[in-house]
Amino acid sequence: MKLTKRGEYALRTLIRLGVAARTGSPIVSVSRLAEQERIPAKFLENILADLKAEGYVEGIRGKSGGARLVCDPAETKMGELVRFLDGKLAPIGCASETAYEPCTCPDAEHCGLRMLMIDVRNAIAGILDRYSLGDVVTVTLSKLERDGMAPVAVAAPVKAKAKSVRKPPGQPRHADPDDGFLAGLINNLGHLKPGK
Repeated sequence: MKLTKRGEYALRTLIRLGVAARTGSPIVSVSRLAEQERIPAKFLENILADLKAEGYVEGIRGKSGGARLVCDPAETKMGELVRFLDGKLAPIGCASETAYEPCTCPDAEHCGLRMLMIDVRNAIAGILDRYSLGDVVTVTLSKLERDGMAPVAVAAPVKAKAKSVRKPPGQPRHADPDDGFLAGLINNLGHLKPGK
């Protein structure tokens, strides 16, 4: 599975709106969302229209308008969002549960590649269907607080509890396993154990 740019931008937008709602600024202007997430404004408007049509966000008109999250983050599973945005989770069509496509393999029933890709799909679905948008927002806020960074939607900076050794956002670095969502859940939020 690979997220499209549309899927990536939409998920980042939903997380950003969830953080904003949790930090007391539930309405975020579209131009601010586009700027903060580095998404082309027209592309973001199209994404927001799709999210609005599906009932995940609401558009607010007027001077203080923008977008806000209307779905319940605690009840909105990440798998549901990914499937809505990008379709199947399986890396190949013949391993998909929801969008099955026959392959060219002469014996799909005994195909080792298909069996492996079904397990890949199951692992991806297991994580995405276990955690909600609210879980991701909670871990995001926890990491921001840990690193002494202001939550995204809040104008006033948050004082750091300890000096951060993390690189500032925007600087390229490798994908450290300790930066993953599950590591954040386990390390920063002991009360939210995986699977609960």
